[in-house]
Amino acid sequence: MKKPLCWGALALSFTLGMHAQPPAPTYIPQTHFSTGQDVQPVFEGWLRNTDGTFTMVFGYFNRNFEEELAIPVGPDNKLEPGAPDRGQPTYFLPRRQQFIFRVQVPADWGQKELIWSVTAHGKTEKAFAQLLPVEEISERMIMTHGGLNPGEDDPNKPPSITIMQPGPATVATSLTLTAMVTDDGLPKPRPAPKPRPGAQSNTVSNRPRGLNVSWLEYKGPAKVTFEPAGIILAADGKAITTARFPEPGTYVLRATANDGALSTVTDITITVTR
Repeated sequence: MKKPLCWGALALSFTLGMHAQPPAPTYIPQTHFSTGQDVQPVFEGWLRNTDGTFTMVFGYFNRNFEEELAIPVGPDNKLEPGAPDRGQPTYFLPRRQQFIFRVQVPADWGQKELIWSVTAHGKTEKAFAQLLPVEEISERMIMTHGGLNPGEDDPNKPPSITIMQPGPATVATSLTLTAMVTDDGLPKPRPAPKPRPGAQSNTVSNRPRGLNVSWLEYKGPAKVTFEPAGIILAADGKAITTARFPEPGTYVLRATANDGALSTVTDITITVTR
């Protein structure tokens, strides 16, 4: 004989079951830290060289939105195994900086790890580089800054860039930097879209188009100020900017030429006196 259902008990059980469910997740917006955060080194991948050796490629992520950190080579900025100075940056710009430097390893490297350690604000972060098949990248991928690889038969060639030797650099005066750039004209710059009513000045329609040059500080004891900053359109094969140095010392500045699809970088070392 079937027992009658006890609706009161069933309702209570259902109610208790509802209360036993975990609360719905609450969306917490990401906190933006202007200063005080650390730097995460990033292993971007490795390149296969024609002589049988390999090249490890690194970048970094400075978690600060504004703070720029000068971290000299040493206990707080080193690569292991081997010499701690392997050409890594010592000046860290805010946020993500991709494909910043390379370290060549021998053909018999095998499955050893190359470790880049960076300590900032008391916290040490590391990147572990290893020759895993899934981590292999190409020069074309670096030229497109991690974008899609159109293949080796792509007719577009990367731009070329050289920096004219500047005059003496001092703390008291600005230094003119002239980048000489050439390109094959590909890809053809797309016409800028018509501005939309109420569009702000930083929208895509107002961004420079065509062969251009941008600068960043790669090494240095203090922040370098560029004027103009950001993207500089090339005119008659030249892109000119000025740099100001707040302290004497040795600085390494990097210029990047970009044709809208592919990019080429070159560095210049500048010794600044008082």
